[in-house]
Amino acid sequence: MYSHKRVLVALDGSTAGEAVLRFLMEIAGPLNMTVMLLHVLEPITAPVAEGAIVLDDVEARRSEAEEYLAPIAASLRSQGVDAAWSIRRGRPAQEILTAASESGADLVAMATHGRTGLGRLLFGSVAEAVLRHAPVPVFMIREPHTIAGAATVR
Repeated sequence: MYSHKRVLVALDGSTAGEAVLRFLMEIAGPLNMTVMLLHVLEPITAPVAEGAIVLDDVEARRSEAEEYLAPIAASLRSQGVDAAWSIRRGRPAQEILTAASESGADLVAMATHGRTGLGRLLFGSVAEAVLRHAPVPVFMIREPHTIAGAATVR
């Protein structure tokens, strides 16, 4: 029997990132799993644009993240899944790893953008960093348009 009871689901706000939810809905209810949704607000550097400094409006971004996560959690609960959500601020991979440890997660689930080559070099891979350093198993699914149905579990 599958022994994971608490799953941390890292969501980046994209529809592609939510692909992992479709899979989890198949198993979360029947296996009586608790789903912890997580969104990480990555700090925005303050570049200078034509003499004006662009400031990071953390409260507005936090409010947007709440408006994003709350309905997803409500939808999961309406389908009989114990669900909660959290917002953290920092470097995504590190915050996902910290949240997994602090929440007592038995599994981390997330979508990967599947970047390779130059894209991976320029943007890095949050999924790869989580996979390499997670203290618990990691379930990853690629964006649907990248490779349909491709999933991996470490």
